[in-house]
Amino acid sequence: MVLESQDEYDSQWAAICSIAPKIGCTPETLRVWVRQHERDTGGGDGGLTSAERQRLKELERENRELRRSNDILRRLRLFAKAEFDASGKNDATAGKAA
Repeated sequence: MVLESQDEYDSQWAAICSIAPKIGCTPETLRVWVRQHERDTGGGDGGLTSAERQRLKELERENRELRRSNDILRRLRLFAKAEFDASGKNDATAGKAA
């Protein structure tokens, strides 16, 4: 609505200020929606589109899960190494005593 009628106003902000009360929101809220629409349709300020923002959230979640898995595997490896070293020392000590 803003983009279609902004030519009737002196500026996009003037169009936003005129249209916002008609649709029941503040001008700032409408401005944010207009900017996001511009990003989503390839225009705007170079920010992330809604799809890119969603994909970023998915990748960040996946990254957290992978870091957690790596941490678990690292701890398991250290635990197994400590157990192996401890059992190896016990076997070696037992073998010498016999």
